[in-house]
This record gives sequence, structure tokens and C-alpha cells, in this order.
Amino acid sequence: MRRILAVDDDKDILEIIKYILEDSGYEVDTLAEGKNLFDRIKQYEPDLILLDIMLGNLDGRELCKTLKTHQETKNIPVILISASHDPGRLNQDGSPDDFIAKPFDIDVLLNRISSQLNRAAA
Repeated sequence: MRRILAVDDDKDILEIIKYILEDSGYEVDTLAEGKNLFDRIKQYEPDLILLDIMLGNLDGRELCKTLKTHQETKNIPVILISASHDPGRLNQDGSPDDFIAKPFDIDVLLNRISSQLNRAAA
């Protein structure tokens, strides 16, 4: 079963994402803040990370950049999600693998996740 780590400071969004993804056959762990992200990644070993841009006083874009520049985490697909921010340029060093705007369509979310997981497995 593929593992997804969802990181968002909105606990209602996390519950919805967890429900949708588990119903679609994924194993899901959630994190409501970014400060423990790397510890959780080591423990959970996710196949993909859904990462909100606004995480209280942390910027998900900066966390993504850190993930993509560390040897241990650079190959984990990261999909940034946000209601109010643009991710910046995609496909550059430190950029996310994809971006989804909130509110998101469930089918779009599932298709983007599937696409990134298939690309990572290739």
C-alpha cells in the first residue's frame, strides 16, 4: 500500500484528505505543523508528501526546497497545496513536483497523486 504524508495546519482539511485518500486505498499519515516534518518522514517513510504552503509561521515552499535538496528526501514527490499562494516555478531545483489549488476537486487530487506516484516508480 502506498504511503502519503499530508501536512496542513487546518485540521479539517487534514481529516478530509485522510478520508478521501484512505477510501482510495492509500495509507495516510497527517501532520498539522511543519516543524517536525523531517522526523515524521524518517518514521513514516512516505511515498508522497502533500504539503500546504501556509503552515503557521513556516512556508511550505521553503520546506519543499529543503526536502528537494537533501539526499534522503529529494526523490519523494511533493505536491504543494494552497488557497492563496502560487508555488513559484515548477521543475527547478527545490521546486515541488506538482501544485493543487484549494479548494481542490477530489478527482484532480487523486489523479495528480497517482501520476506522481507512477512517475516516481518508473
